Amino acid sequence: MTPEHLIIFLAIGYIFYALDKRQKQLPVPILLVVTGVMLSFIPYFSDVIISRELIYKGFLPALLFISAYRFSYQALRRYGMLFGLLSTAGMLATALLLGLAVWSIGSLFLSLSFIGALLIASILTPTDPVSVESVLEESNVNKKYTSILEGESMINDGTSVVIFTIVSSMYTAGESFSLFHLVKEFLFVSIGGVLIGSLFGWVLSKNIYFLKHRTYQVMISIIIAYGSFYLAELIGVSGVLATVTAGIMFSYELQKSDDEDYYRHSQEGFWSIIEPTILSLVFIVLGIVSMQYIQWKHFGLFLLIFLLSIVVRFLAMALIALPSKKWRELLYWKGTVILTFAGVRGTMSIVLLLTLQAELSANHQILSLSFGAVLLSLILQTIIIYPLSLILKKPGSS
Repeated sequence: MTPEHLIIFLAIGYIFYALDKRQKQLPVPILLVVTGVMLSFIPYFSDVIISRELIYKGFLPALLFISAYRFSYQALRRYGMLFGLLSTAGMLATALLLGLAVWSIGSLFLSLSFIGALLIASILTPTDPVSVESVLEESNVNKKYTSILEGESMINDGTSVVIFTIVSSMYTAGESFSLFHLVKEFLFVSIGGVLIGSLFGWVLSKNIYFLKHRTYQVMISIIIAYGSFYLAELIGVSGVLATVTAGIMFSYELQKSDDEDYYRHSQEGFWSIIEPTILSLVFIVLGIVSMQYIQWKHFGLFLLIFLLSIVVRFLAMALIALPSKKWRELLYWKGTVILTFAGVRGTMSIVLLLTLQAELSANHQILSLSFGAVLLSLILQTIIIYPLSLILKKPGSS
């Protein structure tokens, strides 16, 4: 991606975000992706690429930190156990069930191993509330669903990377699937990331009280976001979960302060510019890059994979809520349906795909199927969720 590409993409993104208030029923991410798809047919843009390192180590820590420090600590206390189960046991169950479903059906049409199917499933497990937040707000859906979606996504960004990394290493090394190895590595990397993020975030967040100038307060937040990520990655645990945890610690520290509004205003002045800047680039490039890998002869299959991902997510969420009467009442069938369709695949799936494309050939069927399913998820689910939420709000729908 050249500097000229960068400026053009940012200009497009900023225009869409400036018009966003008029287009809440069709949020900016889908407009950016569709724009990227159209630009891919213009030779000047058709070969645009973006490195996995730039997204993973440059963009991702900022996006994760923004979500974490903005997230309501009250919602975390209230639904924390549910977030944790959805993002750990729920994530593992979703990946395994979806992998089994993709393998069972996909192997009828292609030469697809179970590890290959599980690799596709691991790419489709993380959710991205950025793509549908404005839609949910416009439809006035119960705020608890938005909180659950944000909390789940915030944590499963980290756990999805852990699952993907383990499965992709098995696939590229030609190893057979081992559930014990998957669970063992998952627990080690996840718990390690949370511990590093907790300690790093807690220690540095205390400095916010000694730095009265807004510029210095923002500097501390940048160090928390990126320092926790790089430290965890250096040690060999989850940098994603470290940044999320550090962001939560930072938010908690702000909340305890008598000057919380002042501190948060300082942060928003910086991060509210960074977020749309990064998202503009990520979603436009997704539209362009996906056209380089999608093989349209696989359209029927990646449509089927997309539909399977919807069914499996619904089943996994229903199973997670089943043991607790409180969670059954919280989700009910309406809540499960809304959260199923609101679980759009977005930024993290893009990061995982860009990681995978560096290891596989451009015409590899797994890339084609994965890019196709992610693109369908982003477009179709974003379009469906608004009218669906309105239908489910009607009295007769219960």
